[in-house]
Amino acid sequence: MKHIAKKSLGQNFLNSPGAISKMVSAAGAREKDIVLEIGPGKGVLTRALLNTAGKVVAIEKDYELAAFLHEEFKKEIDEGRLEIIEGDALDFDPQKMSFYKNFEYKLIANIPYNITGAIFEKFLSAKYQPSVLVLLIQDEVAKRIVAKSSKESILSISIKAYGDPVYIQKVVRGSFFPIPGVDSAILAVNNISRNNFEDLEHETVFFSLLKIGFSHKRKKLAGNLRDYSKDIEWRTILSSIGVDSEIRAEDLDLKDWILLGKTILDINRS
Repeated sequence: MKHIAKKSLGQNFLNSPGAISKMVSAAGAREKDIVLEIGPGKGVLTRALLNTAGKVVAIEKDYELAAFLHEEFKKEIDEGRLEIIEGDALDFDPQKMSFYKNFEYKLIANIPYNITGAIFEKFLSAKYQPSVLVLLIQDEVAKRIVAKSSKESILSISIKAYGDPVYIQKVVRGSFFPIPGVDSAILAVNNISRNNFEDLEHETVFFSLLKIGFSHKRKKLAGNLRDYSKDIEWRTILSSIGVDSEIRAEDLDLKDWILLGKTILDINRS
């Protein structure tokens, strides 16, 4: 198929067999699994997934590519092994994946860089989460998520709250057409759950504190947290959970944020 990539949709088509194989392997898709694929494009990754997964549900925003996929994979669609959904993944309700009973679903995607954060937030915080998430994202962002510099970010902590991010491998810019301006990387998030939170209220308080804590990166955490409540002695609270009261948000790890959320939750309930 001859298709001119649409810059407005951030289309960069992956054409590296090695990277495709790594993505499928990272997802660990097996015959009993259902895979949700975002942005199948010309279906190169889709075909590889159909060789291992029981069923693939693919969301494609480009109506021309959606029409092509219906024709290219008519046999697999007729067999019920592939479902093509034309639309925006950001409008998709993950709860629809619960319709496929007795299956856990895994999410795999080559997405435009500008919706990376939105995709992570939408599916990790969904009521019906994927068990594994594999994304092809900007290399620099992938490295920040696993905090190779030891400095955390709001994105890295948000992702670690729900699962274990693993940097799989770098994918150089020449692996795409058209060629993007930066290199990419395959990032997997394994063991996705809500086990870090006692309940929904704990989860809500955790993310409120996280957002406020990172609101002014150069300020100390205790100062930022005053925007959550000016009635709390934040330096005392931080010291009570074993954290330096003069620390900045980027220097706290996940367990510190979880404990901080639980401490404030207990105060709110008292």
